[in-house]
Amino acid sequence: MSQHIENRSVEADLDTMTATKETLEDYTLRFAPRSYRKWSTGVVGISALGGIAYLADFAIGANIGMSYGTTNALWGILIFAVVIFVTGFPLAYYAARYNIDLDLITRGSGFGYYGSVVTNVIFATFTFIFFALEGSIMAQGLELGLNIPLPVGYAASTLIIFPLVIYGMKVLSKLQVWTTPLWLFLMVFPFAYLVISHPESVGDFFAYQGEEGNGAADFGSMLLAAGVCLSLIAQIAEQIDYLRFMPPRTPENKRRWWTWMVLAGPGWVIFGAIKQVVGMFLAVYLIANVADGAAIANQPVHQFLEIYENFMPGWLAMTLAVILVVISQIKINVTNAYSGSLAWTNSFTRVTKHYPGRLVFLVVNLAIALLLMEANMFDFLNTILGFYANCGMAWVVVVASDIAINKYLLKISPKEPEFRRGMLYAINPVGFVSMLVAAGISILAFFGVLGSAIKPYSPLVAIGLAVVLPPILAIATKGKYYLRRDHDGIDLPMYDEHGNPSDEHLRCHVCHHEYERPDMAACDTHDAYVCSLCLSTDKIADHVLPAHT
Repeated sequence: MSQHIENRSVEADLDTMTATKETLEDYTLRFAPRSYRKWSTGVVGISALGGIAYLADFAIGANIGMSYGTTNALWGILIFAVVIFVTGFPLAYYAARYNIDLDLITRGSGFGYYGSVVTNVIFATFTFIFFALEGSIMAQGLELGLNIPLPVGYAASTLIIFPLVIYGMKVLSKLQVWTTPLWLFLMVFPFAYLVISHPESVGDFFAYQGEEGNGAADFGSMLLAAGVCLSLIAQIAEQIDYLRFMPPRTPENKRRWWTWMVLAGPGWVIFGAIKQVVGMFLAVYLIANVADGAAIANQPVHQFLEIYENFMPGWLAMTLAVILVVISQIKINVTNAYSGSLAWTNSFTRVTKHYPGRLVFLVVNLAIALLLMEANMFDFLNTILGFYANCGMAWVVVVASDIAINKYLLKISPKEPEFRRGMLYAINPVGFVSMLVAAGISILAFFGVLGSAIKPYSPLVAIGLAVVLPPILAIATKGKYYLRRDHDGIDLPMYDEHGNPSDEHLRCHVCHHEYERPDMAACDTHDAYVCSLCLSTDKIADHVLPAHT
């Protein structure tokens, strides 16, 4: 029996060492150490904002404008922007300050070590839905510009991403920084030209009542429009995948640190909202000025092609439109693929105690996205995004509520984040139950089960429940399920004099690599230290500290 346990322990250690080798490139499942975070605040911020280059915002803005009219759509976009900014701020701050991704934040913010697995699945779903949406837009551009059939275009838009995502943050940061100036020029210049050369289009835009001509101001329609936009709420998780590499905040860089944290964190929604308004504006212009414009008004490639053709030869207009679509698709889908592979890998590793390699789940994520594209999900965009928004809002708002209310206001939840196995309970009902209830009831409302009167208000149902349930459950449970232990067995400070995670190095006795203090815990069976990933892949819990009694 003891020999069997020993063999299992050796197998687990070998699996852990394999995982360690693969994750050191971008610290896939763990705290991002100071020794790796060599980028400036500006480079991290620009890289994060490069991920919002997607053209889906133009399609979303066009769709809600065509469905609900300009007035309702604009109010819906405003509601969306306010909700995203307010809920995204505490999450972005935690990621940049403590250098951990949203899954690690979620674990210690009311969900528990295994409880956050369900939120990882929600996030992974977000990445392949929006990968498929962007891939569909790129395929439309390839069909229009190069006569490539849509199914072939779907495959091409998927395969081109794979080699760019293999090497993680080092390659992605260069890609985002280098392509941003060209992307901005191709997107901003034609829109500015249209407004200046066709000033009447502004009046047409504000007067537009929607395809059915009944777009008068209506609160229910505003909320339905906001619900579609709020499907983007999980975008903050992709911003955080970059923000976790922010340098330490010091008195010397404090202003720059806060500026880029806000701009690249919750501030992404400012740029997203602008793109949605522009997409709506371009759709209205096409409907009013182009024959059969309504049929193509929600397709970004046609939106920009029609404007380019106003002031340049047709061949050049087509070329630039295709280039814009391809650059935008690559900039966002490398982030979708990267973040999705992290989410799947993180969940699988925790549940099975085995690390299969991030590239395995990169393939999985891309394959699911390709299937969605081939199923023509673009034609059902509003329904898909409206449904997904309820799940995304329930997760993100619950975490934001726990940080803002339970940690800072009520001080029931531990202020510093915790993510290591052994330090957390398997499931914390505060966040886990709150999210399931908020998502479940809002989905019922979305599909009209609770009555047609409440159907438009499903976003408010999700947000309201996600805000109030975490403090209620935290008070009811007296914060009992946040920490399984209150000390990790290491008598070294976790933070430096500025409140940044310590860069003290300790050696993991399992994988024999050195890691910084926040990633380590004492080993239960040895007088040594063990890193968080080795704890995650410990199949027999040989290294996991016992609960405090």
